Amino acid sequence: MIHAIKSFFLVEFLKAHWLTLKYFFKPKATINYPYEKNPISPRFRGEHALRRYPNGEERCIACKLCEAVCPAQAITIEAQPRDDGSRRTTRYDIDMTKCIYCGLCQEACPVDAIVEGPNFEFSTETREELIYDKSKLLENGDKWERALAANLAADAPYR
Repeated sequence: MIHAIKSFFLVEFLKAHWLTLKYFFKPKATINYPYEKNPISPRFRGEHALRRYPNGEERCIACKLCEAVCPAQAITIEAQPRDDGSRRTTRYDIDMTKCIYCGLCQEACPVDAIVEGPNFEFSTETREELIYDKSKLLENGDKWERALAANLAADAPYR
């Protein structure tokens, strides 16, 4: 009986080490994160951004659909008419501590003004820094415009 138990454990021991050796020489399944990054889907929902038209004018027409559709009530918009009769936002705030990254604001926008970009590496030291105002959102849009336009173009056939 003892001999059978010893041989059983020996077999299991050898199987475990064989499995270890089998995977020891294969390529690694993980990446060295800060230095290597996996590709991100065009549908990835990261940090928010407000986009501009190629002529530099902001896209947002102050329709407030994004504010109405936001389930977390993280978006606050104030608007007033301009001299030419069009409406533009005077205040566009997103409280990122409330945001659940559902993407409904992006889907509701008729002019693709508010989008969730490819940036997932944003952190702050205080909660106040996570309340994005219009200037911060426009700055994100200017910074990520190439990637945002490419992602929207790649996703266009499925929208």
